Amino acid sequence: MSLLVVGLSHRSAPVSVLERASLSADARTKLLHDTLAAEPAAEGAVLATCNRIELYADVDKFHAGVAELSTLLAQHSGVGLEELTPYLYVHYEDRAVHHLFSVACGLDSMVVGEGQILGQIKDALALGQDLHTAGRLLNDLFQQALRVGKRAHSETGIDRAGQSLVTFGLEQLADGTPVDDWARGKRALVIGAGSMSSLAAATLARAGVTEIVIANRTAARAERLAEILTEPGSTGVTARAVEMVAVGDELTRADVVVSCTGATGLVLTGEAVDTALQGRDTPLHLLDLAMPRDIDAAAHRMPGVRLVDIESLAEASADAPMAADVDQVRTIVADEVAAFGAAQRAAHITPTVVALRAMAADVVAGEVARLEGRLPGLDDKQRAEITQTVRRVVDKLLHAPTVRVKQLASEPGGAGYADALRTLFDLDPETVASVSRADLNDGDVKNRGRV
Repeated sequence: MSLLVVGLSHRSAPVSVLERASLSADARTKLLHDTLAAEPAAEGAVLATCNRIELYADVDKFHAGVAELSTLLAQHSGVGLEELTPYLYVHYEDRAVHHLFSVACGLDSMVVGEGQILGQIKDALALGQDLHTAGRLLNDLFQQALRVGKRAHSETGIDRAGQSLVTFGLEQLADGTPVDDWARGKRALVIGAGSMSSLAAATLARAGVTEIVIANRTAARAERLAEILTEPGSTGVTARAVEMVAVGDELTRADVVVSCTGATGLVLTGEAVDTALQGRDTPLHLLDLAMPRDIDAAAHRMPGVRLVDIESLAEASADAPMAADVDQVRTIVADEVAAFGAAQRAAHITPTVVALRAMAADVVAGEVARLEGRLPGLDDKQRAEITQTVRRVVDKLLHAPTVRVKQLASEPGGAGYADALRTLFDLDPETVASVSRADLNDGDVKNRGRV
């Protein structure tokens, strides 16, 4: 089996295509179920953010895997395969590992170095674990990606190169003015109560807005976020939760609006924005971080409105400078990819080695039993000494080749050593497979918890 990723992102597709191809929570679940039902795939995980959709799978056939995963992405995203195909990228084996590790470090983000992607990778793994679509390979891959991302942020200055999409968006709204100066004294409306909206609310609170109104379809989540913002010892901002039906009224009073929901349609129509502008003598600042968009793009053309959305953020980020630390992160990624590949290749031969040692143990047991039949007068001490001697001889004979074969298997192209070992010792393929299945089940149980 081999790792394959098929996806599209802000680097390969225009925002208009990404917007249409976005996946709801239900669509992600159905996509994963259909991926495992597909013939080439044994495992699956989907990483879907505001600027990328990627389907990871463990496949037994490359070309069939690419065709199947591309078709599944088209079916569940609602964008026709013929239209979607020019924007898809494909990574295989080590290149797929390199890609995910780079994503985890923020090297492939719209805002280089941003750390929110780690939470999104964690969510992708958790969904795969919940649905039992992430097996040994994808559990190992995604957990290692999280460790690599954390290492990059702790050992380098990549954080200086990047920032959250929220911070970058607010900087674009401020248009050259320091965000703290620009936000001070403003009223803010935050639509949505997920991770991105919560980050936006916290960032605005720290920047000095006087009031934050939280609107969300689930009232309890909006109320909880408002409570967190007003906890003793926090920013001291005034915060309250409202129903989604109150958004229109709150829009007339807000100076800055941040929207990031999972809605499939517009949350703020052009008509709603236009209505909020009536009789207004101050500008209205809108930040749309949703994919697909929450705010009607028509707001771009309205006098008195400044709208920053994913599309304009993508254009602005193209001119953002890269930090010198990026090179150091790339080195970390390269080293980690090599280590991950070596570990996976070494793990591939483990069931064969276990099966070989099991066969040797059976041979020892059989020979000792035969000896007891020929020498019935052996006492317990003699029998134990003979058994231990035979075991030591077998262990010494197997030690050097099994250690060496594990070393060789960890090198590129080392997968063939497992086949050679099975052939040389005439190991039963089903015995090796049973060891692999038992090992996988044990590992799967260990990985059931949240990472």
